[in-house]
Order: sequence, then structure tokens, then C-alpha cells
Amino acid sequence: MIAWLEHGAPFPAVDRALEHPNGLLAASAALSPEQLIASYRLGIFPWYAQGDPVLWWCPDPRMVLSTAQFHVSRSLRKTLRAIAADPDQDLRLDHGFETVMRCCAAPRARQEGTWISEDVIAAYCELARRDLAHSVELWQGDRLIGAVYGVSLGRMFFGESMFSRVPDGSKIALSTLIAILSREQVPVIDCQQRTPHLASLGAHEVARRDFCTHVAQSVVQDPVDWRAYRDTRLNRLLEKY
Repeated sequence: MIAWLEHGAPFPAVDRALEHPNGLLAASAALSPEQLIASYRLGIFPWYAQGDPVLWWCPDPRMVLSTAQFHVSRSLRKTLRAIAADPDQDLRLDHGFETVMRCCAAPRARQEGTWISEDVIAAYCELARRDLAHSVELWQGDRLIGAVYGVSLGRMFFGESMFSRVPDGSKIALSTLIAILSREQVPVIDCQQRTPHLASLGAHEVARRDFCTHVAQSVVQDPVDWRAYRDTRLNRLLEKY
């Protein structure tokens, strides 16, 4: 059995999460910004099908990407250096957060439906208004062609989703995000669950206990000043690669 969370109720200890399905911890009737913030501070995230109760997860092991171990292939490095000097493509922060979420929610090949419902979009957009959720975006003129978004608390970044409309579009956005986080001494991006794509970029699994310990220490540190990146092109950050 998993816990049913009434409005304002605290989350149960993460070690009470189920083994099958891995990490399922609790359920609730609705998704609120306050509950999202509380969950991320504990290393918990929501994931559920539209029309179902909100399901809260904390799997063991946990997939993370160290900013120092981000793997950039030779072909991607060539692409990043080209984008760094390309005047016709702009890397921006938070210029279209809701648009990014809606692009991530769009149907994809070999994928049935999406968990990014209108309620989810509303909750995360409220976090963005509070400067707690951010998107790194690749624009070609007024066309959004790739992006990544997630939640930022203290010196911890929790990746949520990314999309691409051109080859390597999401990797370019992710590379830019990692360049920012490296400058800001944020060592880890939470990737939630293992996928071959994330593993190919250098992500690896860690024990839930170690992950949650890191989260607890990181979220209480001084937050990243995202304003320093919001009103400028970010292309030159790719020169580090």
C-alpha cells in the first residue's frame, strides 16, 4: 500500500517507496506548486497519466548526470562550436517556458500519450514565475527548435523533459544548461530514471540514500542567480566545449 496525501500532508519517508513498481511512494488528488516544492526538496517527483491521481515517486537507484562527467561526442562538439558562432540561432533562458512545456507534451513517435497535462503545465509555470523552474531554449528566428526544462532549488537542478525539432536540438540546449550549472558550481542534474539516451550522455545510477542525502545538502544552499543569464544570448557558453 502507498500513502494517500491529503492537502498539506507531509510526504512519507522515501524508504517506504515500493520496490514494484520501483519508487512509487504516494498518491494525491491534485498537484499544487507548494506540494511540488516540498517533493523536490525530498528527492521526490510526480509522474502519472492524465485523469489518474497524482503519483509521487522516488526510485532506487536514481539516475543522475554529473556536470563534470557530461559526455560530448566528437560530432556534438563540432555542432556546439558551430552554434556558438552562429548569428542565426539563439540560445536563451526562460524566453518561452510554457511553450517549452507544450512542445515536450506533444505526441512523439513510439510514445503513447503524455503526462504533461494542463494541470502539470499550470503548476510548473507557477514555479517558473517564482524563479524555481527554468528552460534553456534554442531558437531559429521566432521558431523554437529545441529545449530542456526543470526545477532549480538551491544548488540542485532537477531535469524534467526536453524536446528537439532538429538534429541535436535538445543536446544543444542540455549542453548550454550544463555550461551554466558548471559555472554556478551545481554538480548534479537529477535525471529521475535510467534511459539509454541519458546513459550515452554520461548519466549514471546512484543509490537512493546517497541521492537524497545530496539533495538535502544542496537545496539549502544559496540559489543560482538565473537573472544573470536571462537577458542575453547564451551561445558563447558553448565555447567551453
